[in-house]
Amino acid sequence: MDQTRIAPPSPDVAARARERLAGLATPAGALGRIGELGAWLAAVQGEVPPRPLTDVRLVVLAGDHGVAAHGVSAYPAAVTEAMVRTIVAGRAGVSALAREHGVAVTVLDIAVDADLSDLPAEVGARKVRRGSGPIHLTDALTRAEAERSLTVGAEVARELADDGAQLLMTGDLGIGNTTPAAALVAAVLGLPADEVTGRGTGIDDDGWTRKRDVVAAALARTAARTSDPVELLAALGSADLAVTVGFLVEASTMGVPVVLDGLMSVACAVVAKAMAPGAAAWWVAGHRSTEPAQAHALKSLGLEPLLDVGMRLGEGSGAVAALPMLRSGIAVLRDVALLSEILPS
Repeated sequence: MDQTRIAPPSPDVAARARERLAGLATPAGALGRIGELGAWLAAVQGEVPPRPLTDVRLVVLAGDHGVAAHGVSAYPAAVTEAMVRTIVAGRAGVSALAREHGVAVTVLDIAVDADLSDLPAEVGARKVRRGSGPIHLTDALTRAEAERSLTVGAEVARELADDGAQLLMTGDLGIGNTTPAAALVAAVLGLPADEVTGRGTGIDDDGWTRKRDVVAAALARTAARTSDPVELLAALGSADLAVTVGFLVEASTMGVPVVLDGLMSVACAVVAKAMAPGAAAWWVAGHRSTEPAQAHALKSLGLEPLLDVGMRLGEGSGAVAALPMLRSGIAVLRDVALLSEILPS
């Protein structure tokens, strides 16, 4: 993927949407972020007022991570396979939220270190490899695998957009994945391991120290290779994270908005922004994760999360939970009377 500057949502439509927002029969600024979201979605869709969001798609990208065998997580890697099966069965945390809010969920086995061939064929149709290398010892992927992963992500986003998706979301699934995500954020933003390492699934102090040391070793090992985003994903990422990057770049290229979830999607967004400057104008941050690397990444993207409720589940759950705020933004721009309509002439 060559670096391409992405044009923002229509400035003219955005101005018209803000004008309508200012003219509503509400005190100036009283709708806060809700009104701002409505105006953003109008610009994204190219019309005022914006259309209701009736076709929202979440793609959960699953993969295993070599660092999981090195004490960086509170759970064993086998949980990744189990959770893919749970999402397929519709019984995961994100499944319940998605049903409540009318979001179609797809889970894809990108790099799970297990045989999932008994699941529906579409789950494993995009698989790149089984697992990834432990990034403090070796590269996560070959460059060819990183490039293939980017292509897969672009294909998935394009297919969903062509099928009518109005709004996309990315979710993650993979034990140990906050470690490479933190390393990616540190490498792009030039931060030390101490500032990006969080507690992931709930590790204790010794586990945090091990995780911090893994991130520090990975950054030291790859220090001279992080200026090229593809090389960065091969060295410090994973196939599922690289697919997410390709997905985000393609969605913004096509002018389809994306709700980001927690650390993984936001870390990938930092890399996607490096590949496609301007792409962040097409994204909104669903929620504030408890992971410190996410806060650094959000600041660099200029995004303020819609929710701050202590979530750290992953799976796209924070993005789905934020959807009612976006729908509310559309509702007020569509259905609230203009002050000029209710005042006597």
